[in-house]
Amino acid sequence: MAPRILLDATAVPADRGGLGRYVDGLLSALHALGADLAVACQRADEKRYGQLAPGARIVAGPAALAHRATRLAWEQTGLPHVADSVAADVIHLPTYTMPVSAVRPTVVTIHDVTLFAEPEVHDPVRTTYVKSATRTAARRATRLIVPSRATRDELVRILGADPEHIDVAYHGVDHEVFHRPSEAEVKQVSDRLGLHDRPYVAYLGALEPRKNVPNLIRGWVRACSGLEDPPALVLAGGGGWDDEVDAAMATVPPRLRVLRPGYLPWPSLPGFFGGALVVALPSRGEGFGLPVLEAMACGAPVLTTRRGPLPEVGGDAVAYTEPDPEGIASALTALSGDPARRAGLAEAAYTRSLEFTWTASAEAHMASYERAIRQYEASHGRGPASATH
Repeated sequence: MAPRILLDATAVPADRGGLGRYVDGLLSALHALGADLAVACQRADEKRYGQLAPGARIVAGPAALAHRATRLAWEQTGLPHVADSVAADVIHLPTYTMPVSAVRPTVVTIHDVTLFAEPEVHDPVRTTYVKSATRTAARRATRLIVPSRATRDELVRILGADPEHIDVAYHGVDHEVFHRPSEAEVKQVSDRLGLHDRPYVAYLGALEPRKNVPNLIRGWVRACSGLEDPPALVLAGGGGWDDEVDAAMATVPPRLRVLRPGYLPWPSLPGFFGGALVVALPSRGEGFGLPVLEAMACGAPVLTTRRGPLPEVGGDAVAYTEPDPEGIASALTALSGDPARRAGLAEAAYTRSLEFTWTASAEAHMASYERAIRQYEASHGRGPASATH
């Protein structure tokens, strides 16, 4: 009989973001595979998850879970009670925290360890807690899931995690949401941004140091020098922090145009990515690089770096640069002046994106859950919930 999986989705923020896309894609694919699911979530997400996984038992927590401190405390005390009430065989926590008193197999997803490798590019307020929680998960979780081989290797190198207890499960991409856009979709986004068919370089993500937005701005400025009709730079997304962004913005000449539209609606993302001259995501550190894959699925020519797992995602279907302004400027100049290469990259990117599906990711997750149960039973005997259904 299939194991009953309790997925803790309470950490998904209101803006969804990368964690929301991961949980949504995984949950829908697990349901399609016939998994026996229970989902703990915030009240605002109860209907959403019920629609994504009809037949799953949805357990909405208290309203106060919208506050991070309350959620973290509830995870230690309330989540184990939910696991008991739904007779879960395994608990999956899709981010770095876990209840330390869980008396059943526990699988934790560690998305990246860039905070350990480059702590200076992270919000110092969160650094101490996140590092402590990640160490706890690496030590106490029955198994860990990571989205790339590079992240697995960093977990082993930096935290001494047991590689035999780590499973790699690549993210997928929803090819219905992220698709090659029609001309109408491209025009709608361009007009909404006030560009009206003018060329632009696209970025989507948080404005945090590891995303390397200041160097993208500086590199774009250099690439535009001398151009009669320079492309605009559109920095979409929000959240995070980076004190250097404003400093870099101050160096932008008046004749160049930078747009910061904030969060873009999901339906507009294919037009945003697919309509760009280049999608530039020159990150200094990632656990996977979901926006790179999503831009590829939209048939966009993508420029990124060879840092961490990004080559695992992009392969030979994207262009690469060093993360410094000079490298970014050189790469943008080369791509901007070579329509044939952009078209070739766009086609290759779309084709490669088809290899990344949430179904394949869900299958890898299911295998990890089953390993966790066997591993737990071998060391502890059968858990309290395992004989109840």
